[in-house]
Amino acid sequence: MIKTMFQHAKKHPGLIPQFFFMTLGITGASLYLIRLARGPHVTLWDKNNNPEPWSKLDPTYQYKFVAINTDYKNLKKEGPDF
Repeated sequence: MIKTMFQHAKKHPGLIPQFFFMTLGITGASLYLIRLARGPHVTLWDKNNNPEPWSKLDPTYQYKFVAINTDYKNLKKEGPDF
């Protein structure tokens, strides 16, 4: 497939930017999917040793990207102690 791309690029030089941006887009999308698959540090893929990872978070831990009205530093701790 790559050999065919080079042959077409030699015959039609106008395709070189298209091949470049296609490769750039595919690489970026792949890296983004890998990033999504790895997930944030809060979630874990190990379901045997830690089936409920959200239970170990402190109630004052700010896990949202944007918290407009909530001040997490002054929250009362509600729920059982661990």
